[in-house]
Amino acid sequence: MYAQLRETADELAGILWREHTVYRERGGGVVIRGEHVGRWISLAPTGGKDRALLRAGRLLDGGTTAPARSETVVDLTAGTAELATICRRLLADVAAGADTAQGPSRAGRPEGKPGKRAARAARPGRPRTSRHTSLGSWFVLLCVAGVLGVWLYSVFGRSGY
Repeated sequence: MYAQLRETADELAGILWREHTVYRERGGGVVIRGEHVGRWISLAPTGGKDRALLRAGRLLDGGTTAPARSETVVDLTAGTAELATICRRLLADVAAGADTAQGPSRAGRPEGKPGKRAARAARPGRPRTSRHTSLGSWFVLLCVAGVLGVWLYSVFGRSGY
């Protein structure tokens, strides 16, 4: 199966991109990287004869791959031109998803609350120049010291030590 995937990936890479890298991934699949376009395509075995899982995603700034944005199961007996058409459609979905995620609108983002880090990074806030103990922290420290003082007085103050 790996030989068939590798052969198909080499043909697809030649059709899709002039500059590409084809390599084997851990799960037995084949990855085609297009560094100049910032996208990748993966062909992985599905367990069925002559069928493969085709996934597409984008490359991050450091050269690592982002998780797949779109995927589909394809028949490897189909012609290379048909597989290239499917790959182009998946790559277009990835490009559309990357454009909406970079924009300021919330249209491309998943539903639900954003993480605390993302929320903090998104809001401009005032710049911190130094880290001083705030008034609230001093109040908490004074309360803890007061409770400790009352406890020490109750234990040692009445016994006559």
